[in-house]
Amino acid sequence: MRQFRTLDDIDVEAKRVLIRLDLNVPMQDGRITDMTRVNRVVPTLTELLDKGAGVIVLSHFGRPEGQVVPSMSLQPVTAALSKALGRPVRFVDIDWAEPDAGTVSPGEVVLLENTRFHPGEETNDPDFAAAIAALGDIYVNDAFSAAHRAHASTVGVAQILPSAAGRAMQAELNALETALQAPKKPVLAIVGGAKISSKLDLIGNLSARVDGLIIGGGMANTFLAAQGFDIGKSLCEHDLLDTTRRMTAEAASHGCEIILPVDAVVATEFSAGVASRTVSLNDIGSGDMVLDIGPESVTDLNARLDNTATLVWNGPLGAFEIKPFDLGTNAVAQHAANLTRNGNLVSVAGGGDTVAALAHAGVVDDFTYVSTAGGAFLEWLEGKELPGVEMLRSGAERA
Repeated sequence: MRQFRTLDDIDVEAKRVLIRLDLNVPMQDGRITDMTRVNRVVPTLTELLDKGAGVIVLSHFGRPEGQVVPSMSLQPVTAALSKALGRPVRFVDIDWAEPDAGTVSPGEVVLLENTRFHPGEETNDPDFAAAIAALGDIYVNDAFSAAHRAHASTVGVAQILPSAAGRAMQAELNALETALQAPKKPVLAIVGGAKISSKLDLIGNLSARVDGLIIGGGMANTFLAAQGFDIGKSLCEHDLLDTTRRMTAEAASHGCEIILPVDAVVATEFSAGVASRTVSLNDIGSGDMVLDIGPESVTDLNARLDNTATLVWNGPLGAFEIKPFDLGTNAVAQHAANLTRNGNLVSVAGGGDTVAALAHAGVVDDFTYVSTAGGAFLEWLEGKELPGVEMLRSGAERA
């Protein structure tokens, strides 16, 4: 059951709407190289404008740490946002916290300068939050990717103004709640990547919620080593072997199976054009590096997906950046995409490497939902409360 307010619950006609977006987009030579985050907020902005609101956009860019850093100005984003929206966007420079910055007419869009140029943003300074709130009548948060930060523009303003989730935030929360809070069973999770040490909380939380946990990437090497396999010179956190054994036992106590590769693609070094071969786990040589799952592992995982209702994916299954070590991730991703297209699987994925891997496999648009939120997506999967989301829930409770 939905526990946060959305645009359906607020009247924005002739109101000044402060909206928190994530316009922290990749830039090169002053040009945006990936418009995904910009495009995802267009539906919310369009709906607000069509309903007669004047919109004032808040966002951060980079990590200026409370200082004015010209190279981290949001001004270059203005033209791209205007083009995507199909309407003019007016930019307000560093003096945006002055009262005049809140002067906006119905149907008009104002983009304010980088909120992190102000030292009160990241400390959630109440005076700074009050200054922001004074610019608007209603607050909308459409930046799930910043919802794990208790900043003035994500939490402080929401404590002052009537608040609601934008459509992108709503879609993200609905997708994640569908995947983990009340999922169709059975549920599988794929957790890949280089190191277990960076995903201990994630594995711990998921193993208590899913029926099977597929471990891939360099992380799988540590689990395999803990089971006694010789993994050669593969990436491995040897100091965490006991930890992986405890995690496997704990998962079993929750009825969750830890699923590991049954074969591997190895090479003597990780570089383009290097000779590779497929081996059983017992035939990994002392000079080998495990860089991908093998075809038997692909067959095993795809068969498991055939009997799965919900999939949560974070992290690639191999070193997909260099061919041919992308084959395992590609094959499993494409199978999951086919199942999703046919209505047999709810698939939710997220995390920077995950999005890149799914894009490489050509299936981003075929999953039920792919999050670009990065840190916030991971913290949600880890079972942590996100301050920006909790403020929206609190607002719903007060309403």
